Amino acid sequence: MSDVQQRVEQYLAAWNETDPAARRAAIDALWTENPIYVDPLGVAEGRDAIDAFIAAAQGQFAGLVFRAAGAVDAHHNVARFTWELGPEGGEAIVVGFDVATFDDDGRFDRVTGFLDKVPA
Repeated sequence: MSDVQQRVEQYLAAWNETDPAARRAAIDALWTENPIYVDPLGVAEGRDAIDAFIAAAQGQFAGLVFRAAGAVDAHHNVARFTWELGPEGGEAIVVGFDVATFDDDGRFDRVTGFLDKVPA
């Protein structure tokens, strides 16, 4: 597994982490000091806002898990990857893809998300 693939797996694991302290520790380890997350549902600037954004998504989609859907495509500190959200082992309810930029240490600096499939 490539280093970028591992980072994306860790990123998705942070989205699934329901323990607030463990989730925050993952965010602090994975993201730069002043990161930005953007998707059609909102903008989160900074680690605190990203943590709150993830917690809100967990509240909205309680019991569902994020998982990678395919390999990560990456070059020059930029990666794109498809993810799914659904019940463990079940069909995805939401499908999207993210484009991430990394700093030179491999930490997420900006993630822009897109939604391809959403519930009706």
